[in-house]
Amino acid sequence: MKKLFLIIGAPGSGKTTDASIIAGKHEDIVHYSTGDMLREEVASGSELGQTIESYISKGALVPLDIIVNTIVSAINNAPVDTILIDGYPRSTEQMTAFDEIVSKEENIELTSVIEVRVSEACARGRILGRAAEAAPGEQRSDDSEEVFNDRMKIYTDPLAEIQAFYTEKNLLKVIDGERTLDPIVADMEAFILENK
Repeated sequence: MKKLFLIIGAPGSGKTTDASIIAGKHEDIVHYSTGDMLREEVASGSELGQTIESYISKGALVPLDIIVNTIVSAINNAPVDTILIDGYPRSTEQMTAFDEIVSKEENIELTSVIEVRVSEACARGRILGRAAEAAPGEQRSDDSEEVFNDRMKIYTDPLAEIQAFYTEKNLLKVIDGERTLDPIVADMEAFILENK
């Protein structure tokens, strides 16, 4: 049985860094980001990968069912049984579609949805601080105030519904993401090890 932990959080919450550190410390835990999974599926040369490439190459959004199927495929093919996926779901549509598919999968259990919670002010400070500290030519294209505002809105618009949905299923675990890295990672790691 594959134990799945979804990790959500605002841009700048540190969710990808947290998950990467934990997976790096444990051989029986693997970490994926949604974008990486789509790229890996394309690289595999599979039929699904070719379909994904046909959208990406045109700059079009990859359809919902393809994203969900890619995630399920990655989970089923994961080399270990404890899987961390960050940055998903990003919408109520993604959440309900994923829930429907996982409920039919006999070998996948959604163990928890971990929210790395930070205030908008904290997230903004981290993103713009990261932009200010970046060496010339190394700044991320999405580290600007304007892009941050757009990304924050995309994250917060469906957030209450996503929180309510997983709270009702007793799956939501909130971690205070405004602290320094070590205690955040320690909390998340302890929770994952306890529940995997």
